[in-house]
Amino acid sequence: MSVAEISLKNVSKTFSPGLFKKKVEAVRDLTLEVGKGEVYGLIGPNGAGKSTTIRVLLGLIRPTGGEILFRGEPPRHGEFQKEIGYLPENPYLYDYLTLEELLQFCGRVSGVGGEERRKRIDELSGKLQLTEALRRPLRTYSKGMLQRAGICFALLHDPAIVILDEPMSGLDPMGRKLVFDLVLELKEQGKTIFFCSHILSDVERLCDRMGVLVRGRLARTFGKSDFAAGCEAAVHLLLPPVEERLRPALEGLQGELVSVPDGLLLSFPAERLPEIAGALTRLGIGIRGTRSSRVSLEELFIETVGESS
Repeated sequence: MSVAEISLKNVSKTFSPGLFKKKVEAVRDLTLEVGKGEVYGLIGPNGAGKSTTIRVLLGLIRPTGGEILFRGEPPRHGEFQKEIGYLPENPYLYDYLTLEELLQFCGRVSGVGGEERRKRIDELSGKLQLTEALRRPLRTYSKGMLQRAGICFALLHDPAIVILDEPMSGLDPMGRKLVFDLVLELKEQGKTIFFCSHILSDVERLCDRMGVLVRGRLARTFGKSDFAAGCEAAVHLLLPPVEERLRPALEGLQGELVSVPDGLLLSFPAERLPEIAGALTRLGIGIRGTRSSRVSLEELFIETVGESS
């Protein structure tokens, strides 16, 4: 059995705002693992503890309790940092420097040789369409350009593990596509990627697994199969909410019945459509519509947050 690249075991973080003020439990008893080459997305409402989880993982703040492991062992100072590329939610870059100067500095500090440094700068700035802006001061960059510059900064030393906090923040559709394609490329290279995002469609398309954090706790973990489109031979009917007395009859139809925010979703093989339609008519249950997939990540997210609140 392979050892996870990063592991959090029963990690907690409590902040003390000050005298006579109530302590804040930002992260509570959090356990999760991310394997080599996996893309793991952490999602949750505002204030759920996502950014705190990342800062604890990186060693920027100390956990109140629990254990963090890197490839099965406690992280050793220096070694862990060399393997990590990190983009914070609001990257602070020295605005009086040009991007060229910033990346040259980053490369030297990270021990990247001159020839390799030049190659990486050209490659990353090209992929993120910043080549023409390399020698412009960062203070002249737009918010989206600064976000892309921060990604260059995080990836320059070719890390094995990439941690991104809201990587799509402030990006226009073209910028989002550039970053999206870059993450897919990193995934193909076998990099381990851990990121937080509020853009659930990106999480759904990019991630192998995703966890929902609610009030500092990991409420649920999803795999692609939990929300991926069903097979082409399946039919998915959207039904209205039903009285509790009708629920056993619906479950007796032997289809997959899932609660969604606007009612129920009943999934079954296409050849059973006449039979199911007749049964629904006899029960007096109307059909609101059909869907091409069983359930979306957004629906699962809303359901999970609602159950955990």
